[in-house]
Amino acid sequence: MGNGKQNIFKELFLQNKPAEMLVFLKKGKDPKYATQVSKAVDCTYSHTIKVLDIFEKLGIVEFTKKGRIKLIKLTSYGEDIAHDLEGLIRKFERASQEKRKKKEEPKK
Repeated sequence: MGNGKQNIFKELFLQNKPAEMLVFLKKGKDPKYATQVSKAVDCTYSHTIKVLDIFEKLGIVEFTKKGRIKLIKLTSYGEDIAHDLEGLIRKFERASQEKRKKKEEPKK
């Protein structure tokens, strides 16, 4: 198999909320607040912070403080992962649409 870090990536990104967080952070170039992320993906603030802390440890996001507020921004590595993830999501959506089209086609 691989090292433990590969398992972390698999467990983290093959779940709905973390993937949504990553894609949300990619939208726009401005850093986001944790509350914006949690609202965008319909997730509790505490779970959002927990996931973002893991993202930071993996080098996917970086935090900067602006007064009492933490801003979250994707690193270049995080941008690459988010881009790849968006592509994968589009492929799944296309596959799902094609499957529906085949079901709707009249049989000959």
